[in-house]
Amino acid sequence: MNNLSQTPTQEKRQPTDMKTSNGTVAEAPKMYETENDITKGRRVQLNALLNQRLACAIDLQMQMKQAHWNVKGPSFIGLHQLFDEVAEAVEGYVDQIAERVVQLGGVAEGTVRMAAARTRLIEYSPEISDGMAHVEEVANALSTFGQSARSTINEAEELDDADTADLFTEISRGIDKWLWFVEAHSQAAK
Repeated sequence: MNNLSQTPTQEKRQPTDMKTSNGTVAEAPKMYETENDITKGRRVQLNALLNQRLACAIDLQMQMKQAHWNVKGPSFIGLHQLFDEVAEAVEGYVDQIAERVVQLGGVAEGTVRMAAARTRLIEYSPEISDGMAHVEEVANALSTFGQSARSTINEAEELDDADTADLFTEISRGIDKWLWFVEAHSQAAK
């Protein structure tokens, strides 16, 4: 009998209580030894922060694909292409965030289930199809993620990690550009 939930070689992790920024208790992330000069305590905090943002970035990428696949209306082709371009850009951010986790000696926790459990983005409505409704929903998701990216810049600076702060400065700049492109579809009508 094949039990997909656990294989004989799978190692059971021993949970270590760790408070997350929203007050819930989460398992302390596994850390690998590294010559990185950021202290282990700070790297643990950074990895928890980065894995949280990774979950949101994965969710954001899939929300962009949801919009790309389901948009309808007179602006279909333009929005269809735009949402796909945004999804591709966010995929790059996902990769950069995950790689930063690993650079700091952590484990990038990026499965769909992990992302679903940790994301702070609101659920993308499966009910919408109209192009302008997608524009509103996509703009909201981008804005929310952009705000968390800017928050991450400050949190990384407080942990003396200029590289992570710089990474999220780049991500924030990119998200703001995509938000501009998306909002341009609705601003003329307002």
